[in-house]
Amino acid sequence: MKRALITGITGQDGSYLAEHLLGLGYEVHGLVRRVALEDPERRFKRITHLLDRIQLHAASLESYPSLFSVVSHLELDECYHLAAQSFVAESFSDGFSTMNTNINGTHYMLAALRELRPGCRFYFAGSSEMFGKVRETPQSEETPFHPRSPYGISKVAGFDLTRNYREAYGMFCSSGILFNHESPRRGFEFVTRKITSTLAKIKAGLASELRLGNLDARRDWGHAADYVRAMHLMLQQSAPDDYVVATGESHSVREFCELAFEEVGLDYRDYVRVDERLQRPAEVDLLVGDASRARRVLGWSPRVAFGDLVREMVRADLEAVSGQAGPAAPALT
Repeated sequence: MKRALITGITGQDGSYLAEHLLGLGYEVHGLVRRVALEDPERRFKRITHLLDRIQLHAASLESYPSLFSVVSHLELDECYHLAAQSFVAESFSDGFSTMNTNINGTHYMLAALRELRPGCRFYFAGSSEMFGKVRETPQSEETPFHPRSPYGISKVAGFDLTRNYREAYGMFCSSGILFNHESPRRGFEFVTRKITSTLAKIKAGLASELRLGNLDARRDWGHAADYVRAMHLMLQQSAPDDYVVATGESHSVREFCELAFEEVGLDYRDYVRVDERLQRPAEVDLLVGDASRARRVLGWSPRVAFGDLVREMVRADLEAVSGQAGPAAPALT
């Protein structure tokens, strides 16, 4: 039985990855903040159904001694480093915390593994936001990085740290450059979940409008459950490497809105309001990935189509608000 540690296990990706590894017969451990242990009902919502099958350990990414302590007690085969401050807008508001958590947390985790478990295979969760102001489309593993946010900058630093530990110390360290991946477990602050959750409230009579920033920004959206399969496959290879994980399709925020509202018989133009205050200080207009290396080497490909992803998210949020519904909202004329 392989033993894996997941940082960020309470998040969207962490919960899907834990399910996937358990299904493969792994012993799964998760790293959580101590404050989460004091508020399990709210902070463990995504992994409530897994709590009797996983082991949780309290530690902080900002504290090397706490990470060192956890790693010292576990004979690890694999470590999936997913934990991060991952909301781009928040990184503009508080760049210092984003840098501290994302860069130091990655460095501390790598350093603890090198000291205690050098044979443990390490996965770093990179991001398409590292490409930022793109030099070419689609983006591949060879595309230069030009991040346009503190979050993107912190992920480039984590990527470089991971590669350095691979090259300098011979550790098995791989990075996944993951393009946008969504699901009904996505946080409410992210634009896709903001769209589907607010739409559900509109349909239930609990809201009257949806405020968004740049409707023309285009992203490569896949399903998180698909992308965690790629994470696992990266650590099963004979040699470490870095891989773009993406669908290869580009869709705009406007398209996402149109498809989501159509699912409930509404026209998004009647409810969506553009709010310039929600625009990024430095926008990333077009991200679309070339995952040919992942397809060729890992044998990976996405299973959930864009339209099915949107519909799944809409239906999950409709179900979530059904118990709070007021008068149903008709399409406006």
